[in-house]
Amino acid sequence: MCFFNSFFISFFLLSFSENLYFCIMDIMAIRQRHKNMASIHSTNTKPEILVRKYLWKQGFRYGLNNPRLPGHPDIVLRKYRTCVFVNGCFWHGHDGCKYFRLPKTNTDFWEKKIKRNKERDKEEQKKLAMMGWHCITVWECELKPKVREQTLKSLAFTINHIYLQDRSLNYPSIDEENELEAAAEPAPEKQQ
Repeated sequence: MCFFNSFFISFFLLSFSENLYFCIMDIMAIRQRHKNMASIHSTNTKPEILVRKYLWKQGFRYGLNNPRLPGHPDIVLRKYRTCVFVNGCFWHGHDGCKYFRLPKTNTDFWEKKIKRNKERDKEEQKKLAMMGWHCITVWECELKPKVREQTLKSLAFTINHIYLQDRSLNYPSIDEENELEAAAEPAPEKQQ
Protein backbone atom coordinates (compact mmCIF):
# COMPACT_ATOMS: atom_id res chain seq x y z
CA MET A 1 0.00 0.00 0.00
CA CYS A 2 2.87 2.36 0.82
CA PHE A 3 4.49 1.71 -2.57
CA PHE A 4 1.23 2.44 -4.38
CA ASN A 5 0.76 5.73 -2.52
CA SER A 6 4.30 6.95 -3.22
CA PHE A 7 3.99 5.86 -6.85
CA PHE A 8 0.67 7.63 -7.24
CA ILE A 9 1.99 10.79 -5.60
CA SER A 10 5.09 10.71 -7.83
CA PHE A 11 2.97 10.36 -10.96
CA PHE A 12 0.48 12.98 -9.78
CA LEU A 13 3.17 15.55 -8.99
CA LEU A 14 4.90 15.07 -12.31
CA SER A 15 1.65 15.15 -14.25
CA PHE A 16 0.35 18.37 -12.79
CA SER A 17 3.56 20.31 -12.46
CA GLU A 18 4.03 23.67 -14.14
CA ASN A 19 5.66 21.99 -17.14
CA LEU A 20 2.88 19.82 -18.49
CA TYR A 21 5.03 18.48 -21.32
CA PHE A 22 7.27 16.84 -18.70
CA CYS A 23 4.52 14.37 -17.83
CA ILE A 24 6.09 10.93 -17.49
CA MET A 25 5.14 7.82 -15.62
CA ASP A 26 7.96 6.70 -13.36
CA ILE A 27 7.89 3.32 -11.67
CA MET A 28 10.01 4.64 -8.81
CA ALA A 29 9.08 7.03 -6.07
CA ILE A 30 10.66 10.48 -6.19
CA ARG A 31 12.96 9.69 -3.25
CA GLN A 32 14.07 6.40 -4.79
CA ARG A 33 14.81 8.05 -8.16
CA HIS A 34 16.75 10.80 -6.37
CA LYS A 35 18.74 8.20 -4.44
CA ASN A 36 19.58 6.27 -7.63
CA MET A 37 20.70 9.35 -9.53
CA ALA A 38 22.72 10.66 -6.57
CA SER A 39 24.62 7.39 -6.33
CA ILE A 40 26.15 7.87 -9.81
CA HIS A 41 29.62 9.31 -9.30
CA SER A 42 32.21 10.61 -11.74
CA THR A 43 35.28 9.15 -10.01
CA ASN A 44 36.24 5.67 -8.85
CA THR A 45 33.84 3.96 -11.24
CA LYS A 46 34.20 0.21 -11.85
CA PRO A 47 35.66 0.65 -15.36
CA GLU A 48 38.15 3.21 -14.04
CA ILE A 49 39.24 0.91 -11.21
CA LEU A 50 39.72 -1.97 -13.71
CA VAL A 51 42.06 0.18 -15.81
CA ARG A 52 43.96 1.48 -12.77
CA LYS A 53 44.53 -2.00 -11.34
CA TYR A 54 45.81 -3.30 -14.66
CA LEU A 55 48.18 -0.37 -15.18
CA TRP A 56 49.51 -0.70 -11.62
CA LYS A 57 50.20 -4.43 -12.11
CA GLN A 58 52.06 -3.59 -15.33
CA GLY A 59 54.35 -1.21 -13.44
CA PHE A 60 52.83 2.11 -14.50
CA ARG A 61 52.63 4.73 -11.77
CA TYR A 62 50.02 7.43 -12.08
CA GLY A 63 48.05 10.20 -10.44
CA LEU A 64 44.29 10.53 -10.26
CA ASN A 65 42.04 13.39 -11.38
CA ASN A 66 44.73 16.06 -11.49
CA PRO A 67 42.95 19.38 -10.87
CA ARG A 68 45.69 21.37 -12.64
CA LEU A 69 44.97 19.76 -16.00
CA PRO A 70 41.94 20.62 -18.16
CA GLY A 71 39.16 18.07 -17.77
CA HIS A 72 40.64 16.47 -14.63
CA PRO A 73 41.77 13.28 -16.44
CA ASP A 74 40.90 10.02 -14.70
CA ILE A 75 44.49 8.74 -14.86
CA VAL A 76 47.57 10.93 -15.34
CA LEU A 77 50.90 9.31 -16.24
CA ARG A 78 53.38 12.17 -15.81
CA LYS A 79 56.45 10.19 -16.87
CA TYR A 80 54.73 9.37 -20.16
CA ARG A 81 53.00 12.78 -20.55
CA THR A 82 49.79 10.83 -21.10
CA CYS A 83 46.25 11.25 -19.78
CA VAL A 84 43.75 8.39 -19.80
CA PHE A 85 40.04 9.16 -19.83
CA VAL A 86 37.76 6.24 -18.91
CA ASN A 87 34.41 7.27 -20.40
CA GLY A 88 30.98 5.81 -19.87
CA CYS A 89 29.29 5.08 -23.17
CA PHE A 90 26.03 6.77 -22.18
CA TRP A 91 27.35 9.91 -20.48
CA HIS A 92 29.91 10.70 -23.18
CA GLY A 93 27.84 9.64 -26.21
CA HIS A 94 29.86 6.76 -27.66
CA ASP A 95 28.81 6.74 -31.32
CA GLY A 96 28.00 3.33 -32.77
CA CYS A 97 27.90 1.64 -29.35
CA LYS A 98 25.02 -0.63 -28.41
CA TYR A 99 25.17 0.66 -24.83
CA PHE A 100 24.46 4.24 -25.88
CA ARG A 101 20.76 4.93 -26.36
CA LEU A 102 18.98 8.17 -25.67
CA PRO A 103 16.16 7.87 -23.13
CA LYS A 104 12.70 7.99 -24.64
CA THR A 105 11.53 10.55 -22.09
CA ASN A 106 12.83 14.10 -22.03
CA THR A 107 14.83 13.43 -25.20
CA ASP A 108 15.65 17.07 -25.93
CA PHE A 109 17.31 17.50 -22.54
CA TRP A 110 19.44 14.37 -22.93
CA GLU A 111 20.46 15.23 -26.50
CA LYS A 112 21.68 18.66 -25.42
CA LYS A 113 23.41 17.31 -22.32
CA ILE A 114 25.31 14.56 -24.15
CA LYS A 115 26.18 16.93 -27.00
CA ARG A 116 27.67 19.38 -24.46
CA ASN A 117 29.62 16.53 -22.85
CA LYS A 118 31.09 15.49 -26.22
CA GLU A 119 32.03 19.06 -27.11
CA ARG A 120 33.62 19.61 -23.71
CA ASP A 121 35.61 16.37 -24.06
CA LYS A 122 37.00 17.52 -27.42
CA GLU A 123 37.90 20.97 -26.12
CA GLU A 124 39.68 19.55 -23.07
CA GLN A 125 41.67 17.10 -25.17
CA LYS A 126 42.69 19.91 -27.54
CA LYS A 127 43.90 21.96 -24.57
CA LEU A 128 45.87 19.01 -23.24
CA ALA A 129 47.43 18.42 -26.67
CA MET A 130 48.47 22.07 -26.84
CA MET A 131 50.15 21.61 -23.45
CA GLY A 132 52.11 18.63 -24.82
CA TRP A 133 50.02 15.83 -23.31
CA HIS A 134 48.85 12.70 -25.12
CA CYS A 135 45.21 11.68 -24.56
CA ILE A 136 43.84 8.16 -24.61
CA THR A 137 40.13 7.42 -24.25
CA VAL A 138 39.00 4.03 -23.00
CA TRP A 139 35.28 3.37 -23.41
CA GLU A 140 33.18 1.43 -20.94
CA CYS A 141 32.08 -1.08 -23.62
CA GLU A 142 35.74 -1.90 -24.36
CA LEU A 143 36.08 -3.15 -20.79
CA LYS A 144 33.36 -5.80 -21.00
CA PRO A 145 34.73 -9.27 -20.10
CA LYS A 146 34.99 -10.54 -23.71
CA VAL A 147 37.33 -7.78 -24.90
CA ARG A 148 38.78 -6.49 -21.61
CA GLU A 149 42.16 -8.24 -21.79
CA GLN A 150 42.79 -7.14 -25.37
CA THR A 151 41.81 -3.54 -24.59
CA LEU A 152 44.07 -3.34 -21.55
CA LYS A 153 47.04 -4.89 -23.38
CA SER A 154 46.65 -2.44 -26.26
CA LEU A 155 46.43 0.42 -23.74
CA ALA A 156 49.75 -0.61 -22.14
CA PHE A 157 51.31 -1.04 -25.60
CA THR A 158 50.10 2.41 -26.68
CA ILE A 159 51.47 4.09 -23.55
CA ASN A 160 54.87 2.41 -24.04
CA HIS A 161 54.87 3.31 -27.73
CA ILE A 162 54.16 6.96 -26.90
CA TYR A 163 57.01 6.95 -24.39
CA LEU A 164 59.51 5.47 -26.84
CA GLN A 165 58.39 7.74 -29.68
CA ASP A 166 58.75 10.87 -27.52
CA ARG A 167 62.22 9.90 -26.33
CA SER A 168 63.70 8.66 -29.60
CA LEU A 169 66.49 10.74 -31.08
CA ASN A 170 66.08 11.91 -34.63
CA TYR A 171 69.49 12.16 -36.23
CA PRO A 172 69.72 14.37 -39.30
CA SER A 173 70.45 12.49 -42.50
CA ILE A 174 73.72 13.28 -44.24
CA ASP A 175 73.48 14.00 -47.93
CA GLU A 176 76.16 12.54 -50.16
CA GLU A 177 77.02 15.98 -51.51
CA ASN A 178 77.66 17.42 -48.07
CA GLU A 179 79.43 14.33 -46.77
CA LEU A 180 82.94 15.74 -47.27
CA GLU A 181 82.05 19.07 -45.68
CA ALA A 182 80.89 17.31 -42.55
CA ALA A 183 84.21 15.50 -42.09
CA ALA A 184 86.66 16.56 -39.37
CA GLU A 185 89.36 17.44 -41.87
CA PRO A 186 88.95 20.23 -44.39
CA ALA A 187 88.14 19.16 -47.91
CA PRO A 188 91.22 19.08 -50.20
CA GLU A 189 91.39 21.88 -52.73
CA LYS A 190 91.19 20.92 -56.35
CA GLN A 191 94.37 21.68 -58.34
CA GLN A 192 94.20 22.95 -61.87
